[in-house]
Amino acid sequence: MGKNNKYIAHQPDHQGFVQYTDEENETWSILYNRQIELIKGRACDEYIQGVADLGLSADHIPQLPHVNEVLLDKTGWQVAPVAALISFEEFFQLLANRKFPAATFIRRREELDYLQEPDIFHEIFGHCPLLTDPSYAEFSQTYGKLGLSASKEERVFLARLYWFTIEFGLMQTQQGMRIYGGGILSSKEETVYSLESDQPERHPLEVLDVLRTPYRIDVLQRIYYVINDLSDLHRLTEMDLMGLVTTARKMGMLPSLYPPKNEVA
Repeated sequence: MGKNNKYIAHQPDHQGFVQYTDEENETWSILYNRQIELIKGRACDEYIQGVADLGLSADHIPQLPHVNEVLLDKTGWQVAPVAALISFEEFFQLLANRKFPAATFIRRREELDYLQEPDIFHEIFGHCPLLTDPSYAEFSQTYGKLGLSASKEERVFLARLYWFTIEFGLMQTQQGMRIYGGGILSSKEETVYSLESDQPERHPLEVLDVLRTPYRIDVLQRIYYVINDLSDLHRLTEMDLMGLVTTARKMGMLPSLYPPKNEVA
């Protein structure tokens, strides 16, 4: 957020629709077909149901008015088209008002496997299916409200909570470990790595630990935090999260599991 981006978001027409090119729709199709196979037996059931509810398919990039029709009915949420990068203030403001930001561009073929900027595939495929779930939706709104009133320093700690839940969260189910984090679900490599690699650590989610855990956005994660059910996200909204942020700041950061950035991760 807040830095230059080589991608330019499309402007929707007066009805909220975007005219994507054939190549852009084909890119969506490649990404969708690849991920929908990978997530079988790996994504949580609530996510799979959300994909069905939204009617996502390989045919074309979803149009936001169609996505919004379902989300409004399920949880009162909408997806808001935004520029490729937005400020933290705008991000929190949108979430606080039950609007999920989505940049209306899709990655180029040469960046098919990894894109640092969140594109429409990451936002719609990765996150929107679970916005049909009340606990996930409520936590996202609560997070936005907290971020709006937080200081710049407090937002750094809050960002870790979002990262290790909404973006890179895992869930322990009766069927085994499953994924609910959108950053994993939209990534070919991390979908398999997060569950099957013996390299990362996986720990039950403890808020004070999460708030103090360093992370990096440019490499595979070295640690994941695990919840037992999406209702755990609802329980987070009942905690004094800002009080925990204050405590975490006093306690200091946990040791980083990552090598320095100038070394191979």
